[in-house]
Amino acid sequence: MERRFQGTTDIELTETGVAQARRAARLLAAMKPDAVVASDLRRAADTAAELAALTGLEVTHDPGLRETYAGAWQGLTHEEIIERHGEQYAAWKRGEPVRRGGGELETEVAERAAPVVLAHADRLPDGGTLVVVSHGGTIRTTIGRLLGLESGSWEALGGLTNCCWSVLGEGARGWRLLEHNAGTLPEPVLGDDD
Repeated sequence: MERRFQGTTDIELTETGVAQARRAARLLAAMKPDAVVASDLRRAADTAAELAALTGLEVTHDPGLRETYAGAWQGLTHEEIIERHGEQYAAWKRGEPVRRGGGELETEVAERAAPVVLAHADRLPDGGTLVVVSHGGTIRTTIGRLLGLESGSWEALGGLTNCCWSVLGEGARGWRLLEHNAGTLPEPVLGDDD
């Protein structure tokens, strides 16, 4: 694995990525989604297309769901970033707000992506399911924003494995994180708001 920072670089899915997208689509289709919205970058759009093919739903593409723009870091491996931008990388890892490679702050990503999710969720029928197909950093910051967490704690959510998902639901006091980095269908949990 190269551990290359992709950011908004518009790359295609690999053969492995297509297989992962097809597996995820089969599982997510069982949730009977009402709508699908995706980043317009090819890797997310192609992933969403696999779900659309199984459900017959039309995918809405929105550039607000793109991955974090990371300027000069994009296309570099983890080691290259440390070598060329060591101080900036160290500050980011300490949780400081950093424009990685001169790009976006995590809070700016959440400010553009969370409203997209909320707008599409508002259009759902009661009890409806929205599938959002985006990118790891964008998903994490959006979840953090929707849950009302301070931006400095968003990293605590951890990353997402390719073609895994998080499940959010509306509880009595707002959004709740029901599952994170899941690759199976959600199961009811004793004590959940019913």
